[in-house]
Amino acid sequence: MPLIPEEPQIHESVPGPRAVPAPGRTAATPRPVPGPRPAPIRPGGTGPHRTAVPAQRAPREQAAGASAATPQIQLIPATAQGALDAADEAVDVLLDSGRAPGEVLVLTTGDPHPWAAHELSFGEASYWAQHDAGDDVFYADADAQRAAPRPVVVVAVNGGSDAAVAGALPAAMTRAGALLIVCGDPQRVNSLLAADV
Repeated sequence: MPLIPEEPQIHESVPGPRAVPAPGRTAATPRPVPGPRPAPIRPGGTGPHRTAVPAQRAPREQAAGASAATPQIQLIPATAQGALDAADEAVDVLLDSGRAPGEVLVLTTGDPHPWAAHELSFGEASYWAQHDAGDDVFYADADAQRAAPRPVVVVAVNGGSDAAVAGALPAAMTRAGALLIVCGDPQRVNSLLAADV
């Protein structure tokens, strides 16, 4: 069944606050990198680093993997060049709506997210130690076998072969406990999903 593109806002079927993009927001803003190292600045990025805004939250799903329920899937239309920005904006909305940073995993099908590239420059051990700590948003390649499930998975379809993307989407679904957000070209995503069925 094809995914229906949605407006760039994130919502969940679980009772609780509905996520709505902040008024006047036109571009994604970088979030802090865990630890003492500064976060890389994306080209064109401005403004202070974002932090999660504490919010009252309804009881969420059980720990990832504890439930066999299929996650809710949302498709945010984006070009391959704009998929990272769309994913960053989706993460901002999730954090603003009360999601804890450690509940979010961002996967890329093409070039690594700048945060992942920056952290990997300090070595694999340091990079995966931050993943294992599970206290912040984590960014990884879609084919990274070590990336553990989290309640929310955001996939940026920012490149990669059709075969790589077709394999990444079902794998991302198995990692998403409650919500899978796919940022990419709707026609390409749906045709690859249909071919994979």
